Amino acid sequence: MTANDNRPSVIFVCVHNAGRSQMAAGYMTALSGGRVEVRSAGSMPAEQINPVAVEAMAEENIDITAEKPKILTPDDVRASDVVITMGCGDACPFFPGTRYEDWELEDPAGKDLEAVRRVRDDIRGRVEALLAELVPATTSEMR
Repeated sequence: MTANDNRPSVIFVCVHNAGRSQMAAGYMTALSGGRVEVRSAGSMPAEQINPVAVEAMAEENIDITAEKPKILTPDDVRASDVVITMGCGDACPFFPGTRYEDWELEDPAGKDLEAVRRVRDDIRGRVEALLAELVPATTSEMR
């Protein structure tokens, strides 16, 4: 964090950084209104974001089309206050003093829009709860 940036920071990590972590990052970015620094990455990034995840997020008026799957680096984890993993298991580096949570979510890869919507809605609820913890004053401002 820089001296003038006291925002909490979160990184969302899954294997391919193509679905779950991208949807979570999209929600956190949109719902926090810039009050949280958001990253996402994958232990084995895919070539592109899951187009069904893009479609499901577009239904929520959140555009993740410009995002690209990124490789998880130790620096990404070190720079984050909270690390949310979604099935990356032991591939995620561990740093003492960093908060880790593992969200057990269905992998939306290869699933139809209805299945991806269920995963998306589960992610939204978890992101809203995390945001309320990280930036408590914003809970009444969320839609």
